Amino acid sequence: MYINITASETGNNKGSSRALVNYLEKENDLKNGKNSVSDYENWFNGVRNDTKRQEVRVKIDNNIAKLSCDDSKFFLINISPSQKELAHLYDLYGKKGTKEKLKEFAVKMMDEYARNFKRPGINSHKDLLWYGKHENFRYYKHTDKEVKDGTRKTGERKDGRQDHIQIIVSRKDITNRIKLSPQNTSKGKNKEHSAKLGQFNRVAFKQSGETIFDRLFGFDRGLKETFAHANVQKNGSTAQREQMDILELSTNQHHNFEHVNELARDVADGLFSTVADMVKVTGQSISGFIEAMLEPVQSIEPDVNPVELAERKRRKQQM
Repeated sequence: MYINITASETGNNKGSSRALVNYLEKENDLKNGKNSVSDYENWFNGVRNDTKRQEVRVKIDNNIAKLSCDDSKFFLINISPSQKELAHLYDLYGKKGTKEKLKEFAVKMMDEYARNFKRPGINSHKDLLWYGKHENFRYYKHTDKEVKDGTRKTGERKDGRQDHIQIIVSRKDITNRIKLSPQNTSKGKNKEHSAKLGQFNRVAFKQSGETIFDRLFGFDRGLKETFAHANVQKNGSTAQREQMDILELSTNQHHNFEHVNELARDVADGLFSTVADMVKVTGQSISGFIEAMLEPVQSIEPDVNPVELAERKRRKQQM
């Protein structure tokens, strides 16, 4: 799952949203060029699914009370499921159903976006001014490796399923009174600054995307496919990487994905100083924990914590 917050695909979010809105209408423009107006893709925001580009631009551009010419006026949120995640959705819902489910997922992500600021009165997507757009395709850019090595051309459509959601969200809340900026990453450390702009934890926001997706769609995410694993490998300390190495012993355990992934998130959050501290929360010794992680899948009882099952097994052996 790739989730990112940027200024704008067009590189400027300090003026009108016109350029970005028009850019995100590119698939509609291509369809209209082929006389496929009936296939027009409207904007959505959790309340309506029939918003046209003109309304999006006007609402975003008029929601800028007390913002200076140098202030960001809006932000772009990119929500892009992986090929494996999309395959899972297509298997469950088909192409048309996947589009609607991704919209549903986007609404829940905007709930998380709102709550992440920890501002009174900002509790859900309904407190934000935002519009989302489902897109079917992605295209190669001049910065892509394939374009640079000559195997693809700029503007050429990428292979595979490429469904994703692009969201424009106003800097101001829906009442046009409260400033909200995901650029404030103080995580509450600067109280005066957070009181004005709201605090925002980008790592927590991205992590929430995985958690919501997995629970909403019943997706079994392997440890190495998690944001927590990738973040620790890239930015984690030596101790965190050691803890993640222990958790990797469980990657062949289908039933353990949720349990292990929860521990991985705790590791990424820096809750444990050592491997021993991590294992301690399970109530087991390190050897017992590893033994549980290596249990064959078929021997694990449904809905039973593997660490608990390993302890039961040892008690039986001692009788």
